[in-house]
Amino acid sequence: MTFRQFAYRNVVRNRRIYAAFFMASMFSVMVFFMYSMLLFHPKIEDEFLRSFAASGMIVAEVILYIFTLFFLFYSMSAFLQSRSKEFGLLLQLGMEKKQLNKLIFLETMLIGMVSVATGIFFGYAFSKFFFMIVRELLQLEGLPLYVSFKPFALTIGAFFSLFVIIAMTSVVFIREQRIIELIRGYRKTEEQQSYSTVKAIFGICMLLFAYAAAAFTSMNVVLALAIVLPPVVVLGTYFFFTDSILFLLHQVKKRKSLYWHRINLISISEVGVKLRENARMYFIVTIVSTVAFLSVGTLTSLSSYTGQFREINPLSLIYSSELTNPYESNHISLLRKELEEQGLSYTLVPFLIKKQTSSSSQNSVDILRQSDVNSLAVALGLPLVELKPGKGLLIPYSEESIESLKNKEIQTVLEESNVPIQIRGVYPQMLFPSMIIGSNIIVVSDEDYQLINEPLEGNSLDSSYKFFAFHVAEWERTKSIGLQIDSQVTDAIYNGAFTNLPFYFENPGLNYSVIRATFSLLLFTGLMVAAVLLLAAGSFVYFKLYTGLERDKRQFEVLKRMGLTDQELIKIVNRQLVPQFFLPWGIAMLHSAFSFLSLQVIWRNLAEVSILSEMVLVLVGFTFIQVLYYFLIRWRYIAHVRAS
Repeated sequence: MTFRQFAYRNVVRNRRIYAAFFMASMFSVMVFFMYSMLLFHPKIEDEFLRSFAASGMIVAEVILYIFTLFFLFYSMSAFLQSRSKEFGLLLQLGMEKKQLNKLIFLETMLIGMVSVATGIFFGYAFSKFFFMIVRELLQLEGLPLYVSFKPFALTIGAFFSLFVIIAMTSVVFIREQRIIELIRGYRKTEEQQSYSTVKAIFGICMLLFAYAAAAFTSMNVVLALAIVLPPVVVLGTYFFFTDSILFLLHQVKKRKSLYWHRINLISISEVGVKLRENARMYFIVTIVSTVAFLSVGTLTSLSSYTGQFREINPLSLIYSSELTNPYESNHISLLRKELEEQGLSYTLVPFLIKKQTSSSSQNSVDILRQSDVNSLAVALGLPLVELKPGKGLLIPYSEESIESLKNKEIQTVLEESNVPIQIRGVYPQMLFPSMIIGSNIIVVSDEDYQLINEPLEGNSLDSSYKFFAFHVAEWERTKSIGLQIDSQVTDAIYNGAFTNLPFYFENPGLNYSVIRATFSLLLFTGLMVAAVLLLAAGSFVYFKLYTGLERDKRQFEVLKRMGLTDQELIKIVNRQLVPQFFLPWGIAMLHSAFSFLSLQVIWRNLAEVSILSEMVLVLVGFTFIQVLYYFLIRWRYIAHVRAS
């Protein structure tokens, strides 16, 4: 048997341990390759979509590469440590350390080459399906499968170099060990049972402080907390797994009525050993899972914004014009012409909005005519306004303002025209997008509107302006309407000449198409990256469980000789596996849940969007996946233990 055959048979013999490692590596390669296929796709011609897709894919691939490097490095070190007795025996039989390093290098590269080849194969096989999803997200006409050496070269080069780095550095864990240390192994139960009470209490207090700060935060401090809390949570989580758990288990052991009851002695003792022995691994799993949850949750909250986009943007096209605007007639004609060419039915409601000073606040207010508001309400299918002379109604500027202004009563006088108005209540629905017109908008009767004939503070130019509200039933199809006008506004903003522009135009349909494509692609990318992170996190638990399988077999064999029944065996296995699977998961869930509370505060202030349902869906979905994964591993683990 040659040296290479020996390395190959080592990998095959340990295939059960390497299975999760191989699957996570292969999946990382597959996702990386599919992102590379999109990165170099020749059919993405739109400059914005190309730059955005490229930026998103590059960021995703960098994250994948860095995390995969860390994951493989940690996994390989754990594998080598679990095989320390095997390596010690080989050295005792006469193998040189140089040969041992070569053996480890060959084994690592063999797994790496198979992972890269398999990942690229499945990546190319699923690329067409991946392109179909991206095509729908970006609303492209077609995104066909193609063949190019670039994605293959990038993926092979990136991951081949990654496995070379891992293969060359992982031997450090074996090189400095003496033969007797290798044969003894790495299990030092007595030392691992020690803990610091100060660190244990400190870790719990840090987590409780972080949770309380996140739960009761406000917009004024949420950004500062976003910088302060992550290090606090990371350090608190580390102390929790290294010290707090053992501290809590020690308190349980003091209660002899509980600790000495039936199989609790075995279960609690073994759980304490395994949790402390693998404390750093569970800490890493918790942080990785938290990052995955937060990534998906944050991106899902962006999709929540697109889902509520129409509610906060009820109009289809918006054109605001100063009285001196020379482009008004041409622009309105152009918009009407483009709508008709697209075959889109529409309703155009023009407004002449007058400005006056309110005596109650001494601020300027925008005055709308009742008949104009009713024309728009009919188009939108909303309630009509009925006002008597001398009465007024507020127009809401946000969803929250509807509730706060519902019972508002104001007696005011429009000072320039000396028109008294009694304002009572607010219109029950959003008529205009937030801040498009202003926050002080009043609807008055047609009779009162006619009486407003004096300019605002003697300035006739700023006393009124025109507002054209377009309602299009198929508003999502308006993304190509008014592109020429929109480019004028965009250029003026970029050049700093926006204040001199005599008009303003906004196309919510165009904005929605860009936002929807952007957020959807981000969400899809985030889901793929999160899947890699979660698969890796599950792999950590998997290989830690199976590297100690032989010891567990011997332990259960002794217990069965002492009279342990199958039912008691299953109970002990459950009590050992549940903390290992669900304690890191549960802590990650808590981290994510309180982070989402802070995120909700941000969304409430930025766009008045509720993300509660999306966050619950994300957490429930991930929990369901973890439960399935637990039962799968439990089934295989019990089968192996019983086979002994």
